[in-house]
Amino acid sequence: MSQPYDQIKNIVVIGAGVIGLTTAIKIQEKGGYSVTILAETLPTDPKTIKYTSHWAGAHHVSSTATGDPRQQKLEKETFDIMWEMSAPGSEAEHCFLRAPQTEYYVSGQGNPDLSFSPEFRRLDPSAFAHVPDAISAVSFSTVNINTPVYLPYLLARFLGRGGRVVRASIQHISQVLEGGVEIFVTGARSGERPIDAVIVCAGLGARILGGVEDQAVYPARGQTVLLNAPWIEGGRSLVIGSASGTYIIPRRGGTVIVGGTREADDWYPAPRVETTVDILERGLALYPELAPPAVRSKRKPTAEDLRQLVVEEGCGHRPARKGGIRLETEWVSAPGSQEYKIPVIHNYGHGGYGFQTSWGSAAVVIELLEAALVEQLGV
Repeated sequence: MSQPYDQIKNIVVIGAGVIGLTTAIKIQEKGGYSVTILAETLPTDPKTIKYTSHWAGAHHVSSTATGDPRQQKLEKETFDIMWEMSAPGSEAEHCFLRAPQTEYYVSGQGNPDLSFSPEFRRLDPSAFAHVPDAISAVSFSTVNINTPVYLPYLLARFLGRGGRVVRASIQHISQVLEGGVEIFVTGARSGERPIDAVIVCAGLGARILGGVEDQAVYPARGQTVLLNAPWIEGGRSLVIGSASGTYIIPRRGGTVIVGGTREADDWYPAPRVETTVDILERGLALYPELAPPAVRSKRKPTAEDLRQLVVEEGCGHRPARKGGIRLETEWVSAPGSQEYKIPVIHNYGHGGYGFQTSWGSAAVVIELLEAALVEQLGV
């Protein structure tokens, strides 16, 4: 049964990356909420350095380098949902590729908790003896995400269920708290219902967004190369501590992401030629089958053989944060009132783990939101 209009809570989500979209959907589908996304850039826009989510690989693997039990819980919850979303015949199946994955670990990264993954097993040393410096390895099945397809799917899902999206450049959260959504539509306050809560999913923007200005947020630049290699059916990663290492991620449709880099505080907005060369060389070393079968049948392939397969080179600024993901409620005084406070819930700082923690993080936001609204009523 639907709730009376005056009982429906008015929620604003700032940001339309994978975290903002997923959070908005989670709140919306909980019921009892009217949700609006405010964002400057949307997933249907042309690719830009301002919108990081487009440039992600992405696949669901363990963040063993963090050793954070909370983050691992978020990942497990997200995997369960994405595995269901990727099921044959589901409405989101086209966004995913279920594929075998092999992870090779260097520098003591040999004990990840991936037991929740289908077909998980630890490999014998003979299975990774050919990988330099690898001390252990595991294999399992996972979901690979075609991000330029998945993000518009999330947006369409949100809009199709009655969500609202307003393009806006927000300088300070007080603009939302005082002016609501309509201040960005008409330029003036209107008779809209007051905002009950604001969810900040601003990613790297949390560093400069007024009222947040979190200086613990910083860019972790990543560069990748997209190849057309439909003969690749499984993924591989060489995991080197907190560094990005090398990864190969096949997508539905025959393209393959090869990466990558993780460069803290690097703001450079375009692919570097020398980095592309390095990525192709590392990718080929880890996965010689990237080269066309016709080449491999005649001779040992080189990175130059991959050049003819390049579809796109890209880079993005992962929204990393010292101290990890910020998931908490902050009470902010409503403009013009020192007594009435509005909950501002923060959900940002996911670094390179946004896709694989997205649904788990959104579930935490729901818990924080409902607790805050109860506290607001003094119940």
